[in-house]
Amino acid sequence: MATFDSAEFLKHLTNQPGVYRMYNEQEEVIYVGKAKNLKKRVSSYFRLQVDNAKTRSLVSQIANMDVTVVNSETEAFLLENNFIKKYKPRYNVVLRDDKSYPFIFLSAHQHPRLSFHRGPQKAKGEYFGPYPSAWSVRESLRSMQKIFPVRQCEDSYYRARSRPCLQYQMQRCSAPCVKGYVSDEEYAEQVDFARLFLKGKNQQVIGSLVEKMEQASVDLNFEAAARYRDQISALRKVQERQWVAGTQDEMDVFGFAIRGNMACIQVMFIRERQLLGSKAFFPKVPPTASEEEVFEAFFLQFYLAGNKVIPKQVVLPVALSDEPAIADLLSGEANHKVSFFKGARDEKRRYLELAQNNAKSALDARYVEQKSVHARYIDLEEILERDMPVQRMECFDISHTSGQQTVASCVVFNREGPLKTDYRRYNIEGITPGDDYAAMAQALKRRYKTVEEVSKIPDILFIDGGKGQLAQAETFFAQWPEDVKPLLIGVAKGTTRKPGLETLIMADTHETIPMDSHSPALHLIQHIRDESHRFAIAGHRNRRQKVKNTSTLEGIPGVGAKRRQSLLKFMGGLQGLKKASKHEIASVPGISQDLAETIYDHLHH
Repeated sequence: MATFDSAEFLKHLTNQPGVYRMYNEQEEVIYVGKAKNLKKRVSSYFRLQVDNAKTRSLVSQIANMDVTVVNSETEAFLLENNFIKKYKPRYNVVLRDDKSYPFIFLSAHQHPRLSFHRGPQKAKGEYFGPYPSAWSVRESLRSMQKIFPVRQCEDSYYRARSRPCLQYQMQRCSAPCVKGYVSDEEYAEQVDFARLFLKGKNQQVIGSLVEKMEQASVDLNFEAAARYRDQISALRKVQERQWVAGTQDEMDVFGFAIRGNMACIQVMFIRERQLLGSKAFFPKVPPTASEEEVFEAFFLQFYLAGNKVIPKQVVLPVALSDEPAIADLLSGEANHKVSFFKGARDEKRRYLELAQNNAKSALDARYVEQKSVHARYIDLEEILERDMPVQRMECFDISHTSGQQTVASCVVFNREGPLKTDYRRYNIEGITPGDDYAAMAQALKRRYKTVEEVSKIPDILFIDGGKGQLAQAETFFAQWPEDVKPLLIGVAKGTTRKPGLETLIMADTHETIPMDSHSPALHLIQHIRDESHRFAIAGHRNRRQKVKNTSTLEGIPGVGAKRRQSLLKFMGGLQGLKKASKHEIASVPGISQDLAETIYDHLHH
């Protein structure tokens, strides 16, 4: 290994702020760092006496370095996070989940719609959140649908209605899409109630509903009074399940726990005086990082590289290295002042303790889970008599319906369990319908034709199927060098297809691997096999539904992909299109009267 000439590199290094990158012999970025003074910071790695053994390990792998000079520390923060997100260096703390959080969206239509929203907030309307997960948004929408009869349907479906849908029959929508069922004033009133509810003003909503119930009773309108009574009852039940945050309108609270090379950071989201929920994160912890570095690196990536909403108040479990600079940076990103708190006062301390307890509990659960996964890997290695640890496994499965819409799945496991970022699906084309062997051959060719990194080639490749499917994998890998070829194992279901009765078939010899039904190794194989099966079926169902929605239109002359898309969009799907008249079809952009007649005739003959 060529030695990095640190003295020569440091000789020409500037004292300005900037970001530095360290590379190994394979030209991979192994570490990214920022500095107020590049020369001073980088020099610290190459002192004669470096106390930290982890730092010495990092320095020993450096083959090259480069720096990017910036104008300010703020620019250094931003550039460092961009580089970490891009390269995911081995020795940096890496946030695994960089998705933006979902919101509930109340549109600005004449008859506003409540819906799930994730991404840029460009549409006109009001956004409530963020919520910790898509599930929590949908659960909130389901609860609201039972209380406030505000529509949640797609705009295309709403525009195409000529009579109320099932949601109206279930008393979960007041049918603003059809005249005569609800007045604009009544609908707007329910929208206002929903808006106040989302802002945490439940008592104000209940008070207004009580007044309306009493007035309806005075007017002898007992049917309306009963509706208001039911709304009040449903609201009180929801309120019992909610924890009102008190006086805080907009605040994130962080909890932090670390154990060995595992860390958990719990984030609680408080908006409009309500605790909307919390989420646990398990960032990748490199061997060189201290506890403070782990939290600070996660914290910056969370807000700067993760498209997250930055609140006005943040409660921290540990101090940041340069809090004023980070606060200024986040304030600039959020376009409002961001303040940090340590949980000294009662209310914030209560939330901080809760976040800390949740972080510790989540870390303990993850630690037990990891020990279980580790034990399964150890058992598998003993059964297969492997000298080297299994770092990566993949499994293939094929799914179709009578040979149609065939989909192949590939799922990936590492020593921590499922590695979902590396999952892949393949739509299989150009084979005889129902030919699983040809489907497997095509999937293998597409999966591994571009794999150049040895680290991406699995140690073990499981094939869900018998000797026929396994033979396709054997043929594909026949010319591969032995030192990179994966170990091939077929997983054939027993005659009764019950778990525990699987037959494991080794490649080449086609000998079966004896394995006890309670073996931890078999449980690991069942897990990866079941995951590949689930992933393949989900892909096949999506593809089948897409074909179902479009195949009826594909044979119509003059109707291409764009017109099919317009027709389905404006008519609210295929069923709406089938119910539409010729005149309604002709009202779709891009559809002439003659083409509308052709489409109508095709769908009704």
